[in-house]
Amino acid sequence: MTADDMTRGDATAGAMAADDVTAYGAKAYGNWIGGAWRTPEKGHYPVVNPATEQVVGAAPEATPAEVAAAVTAAQAAQDGWSRTDPRERAAVLDRTAELISERAAELLPLLQAETGATARVTSALQLPVAVDRFRRYARGAIEPAVLPLAPHPVQGSPLAPGGLMGAAAVRRPVGVVACITSYNFPLVNLVGKLAPALAMGNAVVAKPAPQDPLCCLSLGPILREAGLPDGVFNIVTGSGPGAGRALVAHPGIDMISFTGSTTVGKQIAEAAGRSMKRTLLELGGKGAAIVLGDADQSVLKSAIGAVGSVWSFHSGQICTAPTRVLVQRALYEEVVAGLQRYARTLIVGDPVDNSTVVGPLISAAQRDRVEAYIARARAEGARIVAGGTRPDIKPGFYVAPTLITGVDPQSAVARDELFGPVVVALPFEDDEDAVRIANSTSYGLHDYVFSADTARAWAVAARLRSGNVGINTMQRHPETPFGGFKESGVGRDGGSFGLHAYSELQSVVWAS
Repeated sequence: MTADDMTRGDATAGAMAADDVTAYGAKAYGNWIGGAWRTPEKGHYPVVNPATEQVVGAAPEATPAEVAAAVTAAQAAQDGWSRTDPRERAAVLDRTAELISERAAELLPLLQAETGATARVTSALQLPVAVDRFRRYARGAIEPAVLPLAPHPVQGSPLAPGGLMGAAAVRRPVGVVACITSYNFPLVNLVGKLAPALAMGNAVVAKPAPQDPLCCLSLGPILREAGLPDGVFNIVTGSGPGAGRALVAHPGIDMISFTGSTTVGKQIAEAAGRSMKRTLLELGGKGAAIVLGDADQSVLKSAIGAVGSVWSFHSGQICTAPTRVLVQRALYEEVVAGLQRYARTLIVGDPVDNSTVVGPLISAAQRDRVEAYIARARAEGARIVAGGTRPDIKPGFYVAPTLITGVDPQSAVARDELFGPVVVALPFEDDEDAVRIANSTSYGLHDYVFSADTARAWAVAARLRSGNVGINTMQRHPETPFGGFKESGVGRDGGSFGLHAYSELQSVVWAS
């Protein structure tokens, strides 16, 4: 995922209610530390609605001292939380899900305003998924954490007497986890880390993306009301990289879970390695949708719909998007024509309007970045067969659904993660050629294979250097391990794998 993150920030103690303070003419939030709002010493920065360019609210500029205070609060609370009965931890997570659902009427408009997501995406795939993840890890809190091992006879040695040895592998909490998240699905991404981390008995300090942290900040009081002990969850924000860097470098952090750009992920991995902090890194993607020549009309319809989701689903701001469509040459023109027709049906505009399918990008900077890639492709001789010009919509940070043909697979637009509504169509000759092109980027997060012969698709999937492969579908299975090969990240979350990610294995041995 693109963009952002490590973040900025000196301490302050005064408690405040988020509703009682305004900045930039909008509600101002504090950092949530030790179960209370903390007024930021350096004040606030504005959070802007990508569709209206108006200020939605004001987020705190956390200083390194405030980040340290959050880590200290988490350290003080973690041991007690880890020794809480798992059923109590489950009850807190379940109650949190209930409270978020009860406050949907308040949270949904805020989430839509700060992300610029369409009404459809916000109502179906932002808040409800966060609720589901709290419920899933409420169940996860009571999953067995002990793996008994068969007794094993061991010969005596100078080290110890022999005998029949019993043993178990036990999952223990990592400790204090720093959760640093991306802007595209702020609440969903944070809860995907927070819920399994809490279920396993860890404490958390969160640092959401600077562009849209307000709903994430709202989690603090909700979790406290749900019964989470003070200090187990803390959240700090900032408009730049300072707060994130302070969090990553703090010696009290035991693990860093990051979703964001590969560039920042590498910086975090390097910093974490100096003190052997555990890491879970979910980074960029440049997904390939491979359409094999045996695809019938039903499969072609699925493939065109899947690739069209780059435009219709949050304006392509998703790391799993199939932004490259690789089509066997016999079907290439048919698929390109189908995508052209699809693009023409999409309504670009105000995300609050229920008819809108394509909303804005998160910021002017991100819009300009995507447009620069399109301009470079055009200058290199590519053909822009759909979109390619800025929609005549003001205000807002809009990019039209864009389809590009006639590019080299090694060109920037075909290799880099753009994080916008842009698709590159590439022809291939045979399976060998398709695999070569699909694997030619530095990423390996999510690819797709479309074929009338699922055995053939399975064989192609086996050769893709990708952590996830969909066969004739864009759908996900919630229990599968999610993560990437190559520069798309390190580690896996999702389902029970998410619980494992936020734990350390401890071997316990005894004489039977």
